[in-house]
Order: sequence, then C-alpha cells, then structure tokens
Amino acid sequence: MINSIISSYMIRIFGFFGLRVEKFVEKGKIQEYVNQLIPLTTEIELIRIGGDGDGGYLVPNDLENIVALFSPGVAETATFELEIARRGVISFLADFSVDNSPCEHANIQFEKVFIGSKKNEMYITLADWIKSKDLPDDGDLLLQMDIEGGEYETILSTSNEVLSRFRILVIEFHYLDKASTYFGNKVIIETFTKLLEQFAVVHIHPNNCCPPISVHGIEIHPCVEITLLRRDRFEQSRPTMHFPHELDWPNLEGRRDYQWNVI
Repeated sequence: MINSIISSYMIRIFGFFGLRVEKFVEKGKIQEYVNQLIPLTTEIELIRIGGDGDGGYLVPNDLENIVALFSPGVAETATFELEIARRGVISFLADFSVDNSPCEHANIQFEKVFIGSKKNEMYITLADWIKSKDLPDDGDLLLQMDIEGGEYETILSTSNEVLSRFRILVIEFHYLDKASTYFGNKVIIETFTKLLEQFAVVHIHPNNCCPPISVHGIEIHPCVEITLLRRDRFEQSRPTMHFPHELDWPNLEGRRDYQWNVI
C-alpha cells in the first residue's frame, strides 16, 4: 500500500515537470509479442523489390496476377512502388504530407490523403480507398504501408474480409518498443493477433534508424519491416532460425545494421 502511494506520488511529480512515466509489463507479455513474430520459411523464395537501402523490401516471389498495389505513406521514396509499376501492376499511392508522387509512371496514381481509421478531408479508410477503385472483386492485392505509427489503427479498424483481399502485406511497424508498456503491449499484440489469423510472417528486418532497447533481458527493436503472406499461398513452412537474410540491406548507410534475434 505504501509503495503504491509513493509510486502514484512520484508519477504526479514527474508529470508536473512534463515527464511521462510508464510501467513495464511482465516478461511473459513481452515474450508473447516476440513469439508472434517468429518468421516462417516457406517453399516460396524471397526476392528484393525496390533496390538496396531504405525503400527496398523482401517479398515472396508470388506476384503473378496481382491486380493492384496499394501503398500508403510514400513521402520522398517510392522505389518499391516504381518497380512494381514497371512489372505491369497498377499502383495506388497516398500521402497527405506531400503534394506529388516522388516518381512517375503510367501505372502509378497518387492521391494526397492519409490512410487511417476515419474519413474526412485529410483521411480515408483502407476499405474506402480500395472501394473507390475499379478493380475486380476476386483479384488479389498487394499492400506496402509505411505510415509512421498509423498502421495500428488502420489494421484494427479494417475488417478481416478487406484484409483477405491482400495476398502480401509489407508493413513498417513503428514504436514497437512500446510492447514493453501496458497499453502499447495490448495494442501491438491485438494487431498481430488479428493479422496472424490470415497471414504468416515470412520476413522481418529491423530498421537501423534507431537501436534496440532491452527489457527483462529481451531485445526490442522500435522500428521493424515485416512481410506477411496469406496462409493459403503456401503449403510447407518451418521457423526461420538464421538472420539476417542474404538479401537484407541496412536502411541507413554508415550505421550499424541490426538483426532479428530468435529467442
């Protein structure tokens, strides 16, 4: 009781000075998050799309008959989108923070809008964005999303039916270090639990923009690129035990690259 009173008092004191205090979750909850993200090696080989460095991603070589790419969050780099467009796939790009696509191609269409969980003058939902396009109802889609933390609300607010339209998801997840806190751990685990109902992680690569933190002896990377493949696209799989992949490349030159650790 006394410790609880002291803790509450100290939190108020820190808050008075504009400092935020967050309590770490127990080790088991962090381990649950890490266990969700053990990637699988399937019979489909991985290829790199978008070149070396930031903007390039590893995806399963299963792109045949993909009818469209949806890519929210492009900013100043769109090498992945450009290569997909050059493969003959219509590519829809969206980002309210810039006025135009960083690259031009006949198969690229850009919209100045953010993707999220609501619809207004700045935002549109993923479901409404797809619905606004004249696409076949049964054609598989590709998602490449880098929206600086908005991925959680977007995924959690998107129905499983809409998510199932995608064959491959390539998502850069931000603030994963918050898996060490009570609220962050809940949101992050809920997000991956939802995705893993239909998809399997097939590649994971920490972004070397920031170093990992250690909580309860477990290394947590704040920003991670994750590729997921819909489960009906493969028949064989085994846990991936060796990192990094031979096609991995540091996001930022001149900085140490980090690798995912199997625990």
